[in-house]
Amino acid sequence: MVVEVVGVGADGWDGLSTAAQEVIAKAEVLMGSARQLGLVPEGTAERRVWPSPLSEALPGLLAEYRGRRVCVLASGDPTFHGIGTTLVRLLGASAVRVIPHPSSVSLACARLGWAQEQVQVVSLVGHPTERVHPQVQPGRRLVVLSWGSQTPGEVAALLVARGYGASEFTVLEQLGGPGERVTSTTAAAWTGEVDPLNVVAVHCADGPVLSTAPGLPDAAYESDGQLTKREVRAVTLSRLEPVPGQLLWDVGGGAGSIAIEWARHHPTCRAIAFERDEERVRRIERNVAALGANVTVVHGAAPGVLSEAGGLGGGGAAGGADGPDAVFVGGGATAPGMIEACWAALRPGGRLVVNGVTLETEVLIAQWYKELGGDLVRLEVQRASKVGGMTGWRPAMPVTIWNVVK
Repeated sequence: MVVEVVGVGADGWDGLSTAAQEVIAKAEVLMGSARQLGLVPEGTAERRVWPSPLSEALPGLLAEYRGRRVCVLASGDPTFHGIGTTLVRLLGASAVRVIPHPSSVSLACARLGWAQEQVQVVSLVGHPTERVHPQVQPGRRLVVLSWGSQTPGEVAALLVARGYGASEFTVLEQLGGPGERVTSTTAAAWTGEVDPLNVVAVHCADGPVLSTAPGLPDAAYESDGQLTKREVRAVTLSRLEPVPGQLLWDVGGGAGSIAIEWARHHPTCRAIAFERDEERVRRIERNVAALGANVTVVHGAAPGVLSEAGGLGGGGAAGGADGPDAVFVGGGATAPGMIEACWAALRPGGRLVVNGVTLETEVLIAQWYKELGGDLVRLEVQRASKVGGMTGWRPAMPVTIWNVVK
């Protein structure tokens, strides 16, 4: 069975190519949202409106119509944040034929005269508005895929709170259709009701910088003192080596800074932070929201709680169930079985990094370094501080960092 997927714009049937119209006309079963199905003329095909939640129901729905000519209707380009990618993942590329329509991003850039390759796309479909945070940087151009009529107001409020209220702010509704409307203002001045089918374009003004490079200021985090400090954090992440699409386990999350900065490296980076203290779990969640990172927080004591990661999308770079691509142990390394469990979970080629500040942890690290090799360094940081009427150096506690590749 080959499932045919047709991208449909807001202009509906009249905007489709002849090939796309023929596929729809010949279909025995048409699947899509109620809005998408309403954009094409009635015919002999059976119509199925997507159930909710779609991700759980889709495999059974496809099995129900196996052997029949199935056409799936999608918005715009089905392989750009769309159902086409999901179908390919389920059925394989050879079982899916896609006929794309211009995406909302390409239409928005065409209206604004923006070069698509210089635009950062952020999808808020099924995601919190805070996912925009890492992309808000001076001069950056963003196209935000909305999740309803409330999204523009939420994005505008986020920009104002971040100090980017002067950013150029454009809401584009019903792109390509007869009801198309483009409204431009600033984020601070945005008000109004919009159609649920909209995208938001932002040209960021100058504002405070929160880089996606490792080593955010310590003040960027809410903390009770259990925070990997800025300089140590930057070195630690250089050993963890964030790679787009990969997964990190942050064991003993503290304030969540390592997991957050791993996830901020690239929109496809993911992290799971394990923390046994309930108050710190809530604090990590607040830091995740404030900095817009793709981090899942798990409450429980390691190493026992690590087994729960399997049901949290805990696959490696290929999205499978072969464990994390990197593991950081920032607390509790001396717990019985901790290093063994982390090493066993790590996928081949993955990186393990363990930080220690106590003699007991240093002894443990030295033993594992002798057995597995890797790299062992001690990092000492001194900060300028007032000494009477002058300035002197105050040393922080030295940190031992061990990293090894499996």
